[in-house]
Amino acid sequence: MGISTHVLDTAAGRPAAGVPVTLEVLTEADEWTMLAVVATDPDGRASDLVPDSDLVEGRYRLGFELADYFSGADIDAFFPTVRLSFVVRDRAEHYHVPLLVSPFGYTTYRGS
Repeated sequence: MGISTHVLDTAAGRPAAGVPVTLEVLTEADEWTMLAVVATDPDGRASDLVPDSDLVEGRYRLGFELADYFSGADIDAFFPTVRLSFVVRDRAEHYHVPLLVSPFGYTTYRGS
């Protein structure tokens, strides 16, 4: 089912389009390996970051570069980058990790 994310700007009340997103996996050598580099679409989504066939159990990390997104709105945000680590335990499941952002805070959860 893969990995996806959705970035919502809660301060502006809209999706966060154009946010650079990275996906990494932690290897057996205890090193982070890049799997995907994309930008969120106009709806704030980044879907299918890793093909189902490449999804393995283990630790993953999503990175969100927010500095340019907020500076484009002339906002000096406190959190220029957000990194979220999570565990894939069943490769048959879909892992959706939304990020809700504002200039001075963020929250996340496991979505569906």
